[in-house]
Amino acid sequence: MKIIKILNNNAAVCQTEDHQEIICFGKGIAFQRKAGETIETGLIDKKFLPDNADFVSKYQQIVSVIPDDYVKLADQVIDNIKQKLGKSLNDNIYISLTDHIFAAVKRYEEGVSLTNTMLWDIKRFYPAEFKLGQESIEMIGKVLGVSLPEDEAGFIAFHIVNSELDEQVENTYQITRVMTEVLHIVTYHFNVTLDEESVYYYRFITHMKFLAQRLLNGSSYQEGGEDPLFQTIKTTYPVSFDCANKVNDFLNKKYHLNLSEEELSYLTIHLDRLIYKTK
Repeated sequence: MKIIKILNNNAAVCQTEDHQEIICFGKGIAFQRKAGETIETGLIDKKFLPDNADFVSKYQQIVSVIPDDYVKLADQVIDNIKQKLGKSLNDNIYISLTDHIFAAVKRYEEGVSLTNTMLWDIKRFYPAEFKLGQESIEMIGKVLGVSLPEDEAGFIAFHIVNSELDEQVENTYQITRVMTEVLHIVTYHFNVTLDEESVYYYRFITHMKFLAQRLLNGSSYQEGGEDPLFQTIKTTYPVSFDCANKVNDFLNKKYHLNLSEEELSYLTIHLDRLIYKTK
């Protein structure tokens, strides 16, 4: 593997035999080496194809200013997340989470803490990711001897969700905010306390997460105009349909977003299952 550019002692941009650029990780693989030299494949612990040239540029900037120990630790944290989560993650998490871990530890050392105002919602909507956030701050604590607050577990969970959805942090905050607001409408409409342990709650939250993402990205789901099942669903589930309409009215007034007939139909069905299947 030919070295194109040294990133730090443990990482380098390399070129494969078919002239494809990849980023390689391994303990000390780039120590006292220079561009043009080769790295034995057996020394490489991890390699991945960057999504684009912009990723390579940003990653090079990050590892050039962050100490090797933090880069290695972030890599270990991400490995644990990938192994436990079992979902595909965007490679940009190597940039965002490495930077976040370094900044979080520096804040801790300076006695500065950030309050995660969406911590409760993160725990509720992304329990698996939050658990991994907790595991991550435990790993960081063991290696660096710091005790990061629970808020940081929430922030790390958000980085995981961003990577899952392939979104920016601010977009994930917006998606989560919409989910919170919709749940408020649902609980008031039906005057119920939702069972957050039920499979129907999980399915509803998953549906709302991707619905909010589509709407906020301007990608409404609709095929062929009118939904042939729309009138049937409207008649069969009148109370749930009324709630779905309230959600649509809210989204229109606050965010200027509109649900298509298909989206109203799907939302109605998910609402009906959420409320009546768990009673």
